[in-house]
Amino acid sequence: MTNAAEMLAKLESLTLNAGNAIMRIYSEGFVTKYKDDYSPVTEADTIAEKIIIAGLSSLTPEIPVVAEEAFSSGHSPDISGGRFWLVDPLDGTNEFVEKNGEFTVNIALIEDGRPVCGIVHAPALSQTYTGHIKKGAHCRDVNNNRHKIRVRKVSKNGVTVVASRRHGDPKKIKEILEGRSIRKIQNAGSSLKFCIVASGDADIYPRFGRTMEWDTAAGQAVLEAAGGRMSTLDGKPFKYAKAGYENPNFIAWGGFDNLN
Repeated sequence: MTNAAEMLAKLESLTLNAGNAIMRIYSEGFVTKYKDDYSPVTEADTIAEKIIIAGLSSLTPEIPVVAEEAFSSGHSPDISGGRFWLVDPLDGTNEFVEKNGEFTVNIALIEDGRPVCGIVHAPALSQTYTGHIKKGAHCRDVNNNRHKIRVRKVSKNGVTVVASRRHGDPKKIKEILEGRSIRKIQNAGSSLKFCIVASGDADIYPRFGRTMEWDTAAGQAVLEAAGGRMSTLDGKPFKYAKAGYENPNFIAWGGFDNLN
């Protein structure tokens, strides 16, 4: 494999290509179908995934790729070597269908149960987030400027929570915060919630509800590279290569250096 900087650059280019394909479909119109679990899927999901899988197969032919739509169709590669790619070609399909712009392209590399690098690209927002355990976390903004991002320390004036529009639970959030006041709750779609915490624009993202590993891996990579962390609700490290690739409920922490 190429070095970390070269790999991140190639992954970023790959997500941009997938994002461009998604945006063409976004502007031209599409048909929404539903999978067995009632989650939506469009032509944009499948086309973007084909672009990414082809790119990863060329970049690292020795590393298996676990991708959402391929897995849904019954393709589950051997990941016993401990190193594999996780791909969500279009995270936030509901946001794509509703045309609110909050959807992302996600690629993450897993090594020994941990995401060591990841890319989160929001094509409608022209934002790309990268995270690498050795290179830190960065954001390329709408003006194509790339800058480093970092989680913030939690304010004494209260905690800003970023939450899913469909899977929030205010009572559980208060329990997690152990008496700290909530200054603000903001909603966002897809893996952008991880990036909002990683960028220091929120302090915590708790998730109650079903997710899959490809939904979280790239966002976790960005968050941890920015100084944050992920845990299960009982404080255990958040691991990958679980049976069926299903996640438990989790918490994405920003600068909570004095909690847990």
